[in-house]
Amino acid sequence: MPLNAANVYFSGWGRYGCILCEAYRPEHHFELSALLTSPPKSFIPRGLGRSYGDAAMNKDGAVLDLSRMNRMRSFEAETGVLECEGGVSLAEILDVFVPRGFFLPVTPGTKFVTVAGAIANDVHGKNHHCDGTFTQFVDAIGLWTPARGIITCSRHENSDIFWATAGGVGLTGVLLWARLRLLPVESAYMRVDYQRCSHLDEALAAMEASDKNYRYSVAWVDCLARGGSLGRSILMRGNHAPVNYLPEKARRSPFRLPRRTKLAVPVDFPGFVLNPYSIKAFNTLFYAKNRNAQDVIVDYDQYFYPLDGILQWNRLYGKKGFVQYQATFPPDGRTGLVRMLERLASSGRASFLAVLKCFGESNPGLLSHPMPGYTLTLDIPNTPGLIEFAASLDRLLLEYGGRLYLAKDALTQPETFSEMYPQLGAFREIKAQLDPDRILTSSLSRRLCLDG
Repeated sequence: MPLNAANVYFSGWGRYGCILCEAYRPEHHFELSALLTSPPKSFIPRGLGRSYGDAAMNKDGAVLDLSRMNRMRSFEAETGVLECEGGVSLAEILDVFVPRGFFLPVTPGTKFVTVAGAIANDVHGKNHHCDGTFTQFVDAIGLWTPARGIITCSRHENSDIFWATAGGVGLTGVLLWARLRLLPVESAYMRVDYQRCSHLDEALAAMEASDKNYRYSVAWVDCLARGGSLGRSILMRGNHAPVNYLPEKARRSPFRLPRRTKLAVPVDFPGFVLNPYSIKAFNTLFYAKNRNAQDVIVDYDQYFYPLDGILQWNRLYGKKGFVQYQATFPPDGRTGLVRMLERLASSGRASFLAVLKCFGESNPGLLSHPMPGYTLTLDIPNTPGLIEFAASLDRLLLEYGGRLYLAKDALTQPETFSEMYPQLGAFREIKAQLDPDRILTSSLSRRLCLDG
């Protein structure tokens, strides 16, 4: 029996724009197999919808929701290698394997992401400076492609397709399964050092001098600070806590998380609630509250996923939503980073959340985002003039040899993107071989001409 489609309105997590698409949601292998045997004329795979822009949207086409294809197939406790379907979420992996002494090798700022989505966007986390991206811990994937059917890809088999898929935003094929290496840990807790930095130079100097001592490093940035306080930050750097560092109560159950009441944003906030004045008050309070401290023991949820504790937090930005803008500058692009912070502070477009990290070396992914340097992530409310303002940030980023991140993008133009990603031509060639009829397409791929 064929799988029926439903008409569903989709948006990215930023809720910037809403598009009506046909949606298919297979639960069983025979349903997915039948669908891929005779696929829709145009479709894009979708996981849990945490890309901020239009990467998993397909205007006038179909969306293949794979979140129910979430079975774990095998696990080797000796090596920590998990094989699972692409629809398994990072939250599900944590729930099952943290009690067994394993953690994700790389995680973004939310655990509500599927494994397929993590690979398709080659997500990074607070440990890129030492561990790289998620895909660097993936040993192999099973990929359905329109031209070649199901193929296995790894660093040694179909390696060109493997690295086109890493960061390829779902355009090379449907990721059916993945084999990834988990990280052994002694507890569900972190040892975290907090450091207040009164301006950007102090924060960058501290990160450069001591990031090597921490597996994880991130800075919260006050984007409204100006003058001598421009870029004032709270550095939050940590390592996994061994059992003998835990308080006595936690030591008895080192993998048990504290119970917390789940919060939720039940309605869309009015647009005037998040404004420069309210955000300035929040930033001032946050900076004052987080004082210098060492060896603070916090659980992994509190350190990695603070916003996951607030369900539907994107409603804070109201019905018009927001865009998330992630700008990465090369090591010699510090002046560009300063200019971007100055432009944001003077624009009145307050960013409720802004984080700064240092990136390590790039990997061979053709459209993988991270490169050595500094990355700044901003949430920018959707207010009049947003498109022009984002374009001005794009020009600034290009001037200093930087790039932005496809998983966050909603507004960039194709000429801008192609200049940021010199391997786009190689990606288009592989895409054309795997999908000559352009069956796999999205609103993002058409906006940026990713398939040429």
